[in-house]
Amino acid sequence: MARVRKLEVKELNEHQLRLANEIGGTRGGGPAVNGPWGLLLRNPALCEIGAKFGTMLRDATSAPKRLSEIAIAVVARHWTAQFEWYAHAPQALRAGVSKEVVEAIRDRRRPVFDKKDEEVVYDYVTELITTKKVGDKTYQALIAQVTQEQAIEITTIAGFYATVAMLIVAFEVDLPEGEKPQLPVLAD
Repeated sequence: MARVRKLEVKELNEHQLRLANEIGGTRGGGPAVNGPWGLLLRNPALCEIGAKFGTMLRDATSAPKRLSEIAIAVVARHWTAQFEWYAHAPQALRAGVSKEVVEAIRDRRRPVFDKKDEEVVYDYVTELITTKKVGDKTYQALIAQVTQEQAIEITTIAGFYATVAMLIVAFEVDLPEGEKPQLPVLAD
């Protein structure tokens, strides 16, 4: 059960309602009062900046969408952030990440990759979040597959979605009504 109750549209002030509608509109739904955006709406300035940054990272980087979604999936799985997984696992599939790769990440198994760039992004983000550093071998493998700009973007994407995951986990954000958790809760 969520630690912070979900906001109701009728209780939003004008600024919050505008933000909720804008955020929901760019994320395929009605007003964004559920999930991490529902938390951030309590501080409209923070919410507005976060939404613009998140939208930019989601839609306006040079990193291929499938690589971004692998980074997000690794972060969501690391944190067992159910809402983040619920929102992004389907996006990973639509972006071209194989079902087998998504399932392996979900189950905390090392995926078997058909695409080298996906493998190096998985290795890079996994190493960064588990060891809090990146070895030269991992970094060089990444740079051999993506540009330096894309490596910076992928790192920023992982960091942004780690923030989102922490909000989801810390405040026990509920999934939308009728949705079931997709990530097995394993001992970390």
